Amino acid sequence: MTNAKIAPTEDASTHVPRVLRVTAAVCWRLLVVLGTVYVLSLALGRLYVVVIPVAIALLLAALLAPAVSWLARRRVPRAIATAVVLVGGLALVGGVLTFVINAFINGFPELQREILRSLGQIRGWLLQGPLHLREEQIDEYLGQAARWLQENQAALTSGALSTASTFGNFLTGLVLALFTLIFFLHDGRRVWLFLIGLVPSHVRGRVDVAGIRGFASLVGYVRATALVAVADAVGIGIGLTIIGVPLALPLSALVFLGGFVPIIGAVASGSVAVLVALVTSGWVNALLVVLVVLLVQQVEGHILQPLLLGRAVQVHALAVVLAISAGVVVGGIVGALLAVPVVAVLNSAIRSLTAGEDAETPVTGTDPHEAEPPANPESAGNEADAQQASGAGKSTGTGSHRAADDAGGKSANGGPADSPGPDSDSR
Repeated sequence: MTNAKIAPTEDASTHVPRVLRVTAAVCWRLLVVLGTVYVLSLALGRLYVVVIPVAIALLLAALLAPAVSWLARRRVPRAIATAVVLVGGLALVGGVLTFVINAFINGFPELQREILRSLGQIRGWLLQGPLHLREEQIDEYLGQAARWLQENQAALTSGALSTASTFGNFLTGLVLALFTLIFFLHDGRRVWLFLIGLVPSHVRGRVDVAGIRGFASLVGYVRATALVAVADAVGIGIGLTIIGVPLALPLSALVFLGGFVPIIGAVASGSVAVLVALVTSGWVNALLVVLVVLLVQQVEGHILQPLLLGRAVQVHALAVVLAISAGVVVGGIVGALLAVPVVAVLNSAIRSLTAGEDAETPVTGTDPHEAEPPANPESAGNEADAQQASGAGKSTGTGSHRAADDAGGKSANGGPADSPGPDSDSR
C-alpha cells in the first residue's frame, strides 16, 4: 500500500473563459428557441387550412370588437350586439371589397395595356437615352426576371390561394372563419382565459395583461390600416382625376388593395399610377402624380398613422420590410399580409412582459392607445386608485347605483359580463 492520495477533482468550467461560457449559454438557448419556432412553423404549415381562416377571423374580430363592446356598455345583450355588428360589419366590409375588386377587374385589361406601353417607352429610353444599353442586355435582364417569377410562382401563390384552389376548401375555410369570428366576438374572453390557464399560475396575470395589450395593438393596426388604405385611395384618386390621368378608378382600387401591405404595397401601386400617367399624359403629369403620391404618403405617415395607431402600434420601417420579406418566403401572399400584424402584436406583448406589469394593471383591450405599457408599471395602478378615491366623494345615490350596476355586471370570471376576451373594454 502506498501513501499516495487521490487529487481532488477540478471543475473544468473554472478553466473556460467567461466570454466563451456566456456565448455558449446564449447560443444553446437561441438554438432551442429557433428549433421551437421551426417546429411550430412546420405544424402551422401542415394546418394552413385551419390556421388561415382563424387568422382572418382574428383580424375581423379586432376590427369589429370595439363596436360590440360599445353596444355592450350600453346594456345591449352581448349576443344581440354580436349579431348586429357581425351582420352590419360583414355587409359593409363585403360591399367595399366587392366595389373595389370589381372596379379593379373591370379596368384591368386597359390598365395592363397602358403598363405594357409604359414599359415599351422605358425600354426605348434605355436603348436611346444616356445609358445606351444594348438590346441584348435588356433582353437578358427581362429573361432573368421572367425566370425568377416562374421559379417562385408556387411560393408567391401559396397559402390562401392554394387553400382556395378548390371550391370545397374555400367553402370550408369561409364557414370556419365565420364560425370562429362569432365566438371571438361573443366569448373571446373565456377562450383567452382557457389559453392562459395553460401557463404557470405565478405568471398568468402578466401573460393576461400582455395578451390584452397585444390585442389592443392588433385593433389599432387593423383599424388604422383600413382607414389609411381608404384615405390613400381617395386622395390619390382625386389627384389623378384632377390631373386628368385615365383609369383613375382602377388605379385607386389598386392603391386601396396595396394599402394592406405596408410600405411595399404603397410603393408598388404608386409606381403603377406614375407609369400610366407617363404613358398617357406625358412626363409633366407623371411628375404631378409623383407629387400627389408623396403628399398623400406624408399626410398618412405624419398625421393619420400617429393619430390612429399611437406610438406603441407603430413598427420601424426596417422591421416592416424584413417582416414582409420573411412572410413572403414563408407563406407567400398570405404571409406578406399577416407578417406586420404578428410583429405589432409581439411588439406590444413583449414590451408588456418586460415592463413587469401585474394582474392588477387596468387595461382596455379595444383602445389602441393601451397597447403601450406605462413608463412606470405602478403608475397605472396609482391612477386607478386616484380615480376611485375621487369617485368616493360623489353623492351617495350615485355611488349606490354604481355599486348595484357593478354587482349585477360581474361574470363568473370576475370581470365585467360584457367583456369576454382580449377584445374587452377592461379587465
